[in-house]
Amino acid sequence: MSKSASELLTDEQFEAVRTTIADNNPEMHGLVAAAVLNEALAFVAACALFPEVRLVPSRTVDEGWHALILHTEIYAALCSRLGAVVHHRPESPDPSRHDAALIARTTSLIEEAGYSINPNMWRRPDDDRVRVAANCQHSDDRGPIVPIPKPKGFA
Repeated sequence: MSKSASELLTDEQFEAVRTTIADNNPEMHGLVAAAVLNEALAFVAACALFPEVRLVPSRTVDEGWHALILHTEIYAALCSRLGAVVHHRPESPDPSRHDAALIARTTSLIEEAGYSINPNMWRRPDDDRVRVAANCQHSDDRGPIVPIPKPKGFA
């Protein structure tokens, strides 16, 4: 049985971040914004769990990660609970860099971490079935996302 990534946040925190996604994407239904956030949370959790593996979000999932990062206290507390700060390296989305095998590995490890994935959130950057406002995608050019263990005194 899969666990829900939404459980990584309190209901209040989840709603705050979901609202940011919805506000940044006025045409997006609230349920879709919640699905985007669920995938972003599962992605960050998998990055923390598998720090040596090269994982990347889809452009849609990256939108949820952006909203999560904007809530710095929520993101810091999440990373603290996960045991690592997962850093983001932004660059413009480029369909020519899309690597279906890398996305498949990412979603597979998310499932291995115990979360189910929504395939609609993991499409190519030029697939606009789930439109997102941010013109950004995490760069995978420098290898794995390296979670940094929290420094002393990091709350």
